[in-house]
Amino acid sequence: MSTSRRAFIAVMGATSIVPWLKAQATPAEATQAIKKILGNAQPRMGRVNLEISPLVENGNLVPMSVSVDSPMTATDFVKAIHVIAEGNPLPNIVSFYFGARAGRAQVATRIRLQTSQRLWAVAEMSDGSFWQGSAEVLVTLAACTEEVLV
Repeated sequence: MSTSRRAFIAVMGATSIVPWLKAQATPAEATQAIKKILGNAQPRMGRVNLEISPLVENGNLVPMSVSVDSPMTATDFVKAIHVIAEGNPLPNIVSFYFGARAGRAQVATRIRLQTSQRLWAVAEMSDGSFWQGSAEVLVTLAACTEEVLV
């Protein structure tokens, strides 16, 4: 049986993409991603303000901002802000890193959301503590999906 070069390339391309085609992360995977950030530490609620619209018409470009109540001094500052989603293909959306001279622990960006889900923002402080905030988002038109044309 002879295999054409085109058939071989198509099969190899399809098999290399298959591991990446995952519908969405589960809440358990999101929790695992948070635990990977925290290690053995316990996060506290508060100080982290995750602002995102509770109802999003289109999940392709969703404005989001995160701010952390911190004096941002040489001894008390935010080291990192991590944003985790339970309904995207990969739970870790983005991480932002800060230093004591950052001025404010505040970021704003646009993200893609595949489906309605809960988002978490985890702030890592210079003293080793972690603070957490969350928000629920209802997405009416999903992003991060593979469209199949027939």
